[in-house]
Amino acid sequence: MKAQDTATKWAAAINEVRIGATPADGGTRRNTVTIGGAQCVPWLAYEGKTGNRPAIAVEIWDRGGETWPGALLEQYGDCVKDPAAWAKKAAEFGADLICLKLMGAHPAMGGISAREAADTVKSVLAAVDLPLIVWGCDVNERDNEVLPKCSEAAKGENCLFGTIKEKNYRTLVASCLADGHKLLAESPLDINIAKQLNVLAHDVGYPLEQLVIFPTTAALGYGFEYVYSIMERSRLAGLGGDPLLRQPTLCDVGLQAWRAKEAITAEDALPGFGPVGARGPLWEAITATNYLQAGADLLVMRHPGSIRLVKESIDRLCSVPAA
Repeated sequence: MKAQDTATKWAAAINEVRIGATPADGGTRRNTVTIGGAQCVPWLAYEGKTGNRPAIAVEIWDRGGETWPGALLEQYGDCVKDPAAWAKKAAEFGADLICLKLMGAHPAMGGISAREAADTVKSVLAAVDLPLIVWGCDVNERDNEVLPKCSEAAKGENCLFGTIKEKNYRTLVASCLADGHKLLAESPLDINIAKQLNVLAHDVGYPLEQLVIFPTTAALGYGFEYVYSIMERSRLAGLGGDPLLRQPTLCDVGLQAWRAKEAITAEDALPGFGPVGARGPLWEAITATNYLQAGADLLVMRHPGSIRLVKESIDRLCSVPAA
């Protein structure tokens, strides 16, 4: 009996978003990174093109890196005291992009000035030639002061700036429109809020085709299943033709995975769980590879061992031939 063809032909494709600008584009990056473009459910190549290869951004902080778990500090050493040196080390670990989080702008971390933050962005851009993600400190008032200056400092480099939120989007949208950057839109695991935020950004002039969406990420064992289901529903709606959900998706894996007690608790407190030096990287890698199955296009990660494992997984997934 002939097998039934179960392939679904989808109405639309996920938007492609290019991050970074080479000298030919007016920037200084060695290359650009393009994410998105899938025309099928993740990795079902018999239904259509699987899109661009998922990219990995390595996370660095401008301040506070010394608070990271020991397994990470063993990999980065004193680099965590200098964002430019940290970015160089991240590039050695196989980063496709650098994700600079401006934690120093947070009032609890010193509340650095907008000028100091902008100088940090310039130093990281000078240190490495990879595309850059610039991420605020998650305090709206401070981000509205700091991120516009950083956007201006990186003008022409086509960075990904974030995040905009339903209650705080106008300032950063205006800056990124003026300086030619892409935008990261954050929503709290609510498809309707995600769509509404995209509408708000579009209403003040930002193209839907240049947005990347960020549904709040969770780690394995800490709400992962719920996030996965939201991402899956969003991807199906986007492939079905909803223009407000056709954006590529970013998952902030490292931050959440390295908060899990299983990743960082000492061996004597978790007998039978194995060495803590192995648990953290595995927790991050498993979380990341699972998100690839939900349709993640861009992963923000920390540990070089995790990055290596996830890149190997991506290689295998991308090697599956289309039917």
